Amino acid sequence: MDEQRRQSMIAYLRNKMAKVGIKMGDVAAAIAEERTRQNSARYRSAFGDTWDGKGDTPQWLRQATSAGQSLTHFAVEKPSMSISRGRPAIDWSRDPFVGTRLATVRPS
Repeated sequence: MDEQRRQSMIAYLRNKMAKVGIKMGDVAAAIAEERTRQNSARYRSAFGDTWDGKGDTPQWLRQATSAGQSLTHFAVEKPSMSISRGRPAIDWSRDPFVGTRLATVRPS
């Protein structure tokens, strides 16, 4: 998206938010709440429904398990703290393009 279209869309959204009475803080709080909810999820369906494992089992999970699906099928894997553990270390000290434009240009 080009910058002019992006700025136009931002202005449009700010105008609509002002008409409805939504403040930027409300949007930020909603995004933070959703991230917290997604990060605390222990089980997730293909449709994005989540459950943190506390309280009553939600209807979607009860239906799936009663139909024969295992609970572990819906378990959310937590990302490991060290993702790069399986990757080989790269020695950039001998890179001939360090500091040149070729090192920063991304292929289109």
